[in-house]
Amino acid sequence: MEEQFLYTAAMVRELDRIAIEELGIPGLVLMRRAAQACVEQIVDRGTELKAVTVFCGNGNNAGDGYIIAGILADRRYRVQVIEIGDRQKLGADATAAFEYCQSTPATFETADARVSGELIVDALLGTGLTGSVRDNYSQAISIINDSEKPVLAVDIPSGICADTGSVLGVAVVADLTVTFIGRKRGLYTNEGPDHAGSVIFDSLEVPLDAARKMGSDAVRVLSPQPLAKRRRNSYKTTHGHVLVIGGDHGMAGAVIMASEAALRVGAGLVSVATREEHAVALLARRPEVMVKGVRGRIDLLPLLERATVLVVGPGLGRSEWSGELFRAAIDSRLPMIIDADGLNIMAAEGLKVEHSVLTPHPGEAASLLGGGEIQADRFAALSSIQQEYGGVVLLKGVGTIVTDGNEVSLCPYGNPGMATAGMGDILSGIIGGLLAQGLGHYDAATYGTVLHAMAGDLAAEGSGERGLIATDLLPIVRDLVNA
Repeated sequence: MEEQFLYTAAMVRELDRIAIEELGIPGLVLMRRAAQACVEQIVDRGTELKAVTVFCGNGNNAGDGYIIAGILADRRYRVQVIEIGDRQKLGADATAAFEYCQSTPATFETADARVSGELIVDALLGTGLTGSVRDNYSQAISIINDSEKPVLAVDIPSGICADTGSVLGVAVVADLTVTFIGRKRGLYTNEGPDHAGSVIFDSLEVPLDAARKMGSDAVRVLSPQPLAKRRRNSYKTTHGHVLVIGGDHGMAGAVIMASEAALRVGAGLVSVATREEHAVALLARRPEVMVKGVRGRIDLLPLLERATVLVVGPGLGRSEWSGELFRAAIDSRLPMIIDADGLNIMAAEGLKVEHSVLTPHPGEAASLLGGGEIQADRFAALSSIQQEYGGVVLLKGVGTIVTDGNEVSLCPYGNPGMATAGMGDILSGIIGGLLAQGLGHYDAATYGTVLHAMAGDLAAEGSGERGLIATDLLPIVRDLVNA
């Protein structure tokens, strides 16, 4: 799989320290490289752009902004610098950046000035922000967002938490973010993507060995891991037998979508255990699936004996029937994916299942943790669920994240059109099908997430995001898994 390292703000500060103190790259040199990377993006917008407004705060982010302003002014752009912070609080490098900017034709104005630029550069707040944005900065951010002008954010949009992607009161909505030295994980999950726009990374010529030496907090997975080529001497039993358990009254669609996804991703055999009255409809929809109506645990046991992987939860419901089937599945000790109402039953009973992949959305994650605001720190919530319930945990959402307790991966794909019924059932089936074919729990969850999200993006390319339905992904999933 092709991967990119992701870092917390503290880790990026350590990379910055390594670059300055151990590699001997002066801080002002790094600042100038960062500014130059932003200037290149501005210049690439074309010859029509003549005027730029740069908002500067107090820290090194402001230093970047002053140098950006100075370079542009020297290139005969009309540059307006709006200062929000106190110059007396600037560090040595940022002060040197200000003094350079002051020597150029750039003009300096206060927060109450009218924005005159055709493009705005946000150099207000960097990655060190942890608490809520203060009033003077909040007002400046509102001015930027209300301007309706394109915005380039320096390193991270002001007001976004670099670690979690949360909005710390108010945050700049940028069209483009140029980020440096290490990719901040908050740019890629929660509110980060909606505020960052397109993200350009520049290492500032800090050697990759420094990043590898320190390690990272997570990886951003850009491409799925190819499955092994199949032997010609294969049988249906060679590629695993997935049993999907669920489909209480009125929820038959969930199990058929999960079972179809498992087939399309390559499982050799797929069975469904569901309510008796659903069997005929499911067979009519997909005759390749073996459907069995079950009344309880006794009916389910023979099916469990033949399965190699379970998908438990799609349409399972919260009835006595649901609980009986769930407990029988857990007792089987088979590898399993637990989703939807399976997660709710698990939360209610406090079960820990090491041989599982859990796939909660934020609401189900809150149920597993007994409440709380999951989105405030998705990485912390992911870790807490894994520690409490075991196995591999996949937390859905913008920048879906996966952990086995040691590694963390983030999926950069997916789109708002996928926020529709049945998408989670398709994902569970995909992961179940991959697990059946021999992938480990963590690899199946990571690969399955990327495959699912990429299929969603491809499905939206032609006709758009609105009206995208879960089963639109199935033929694309088959194409991707064979690529």
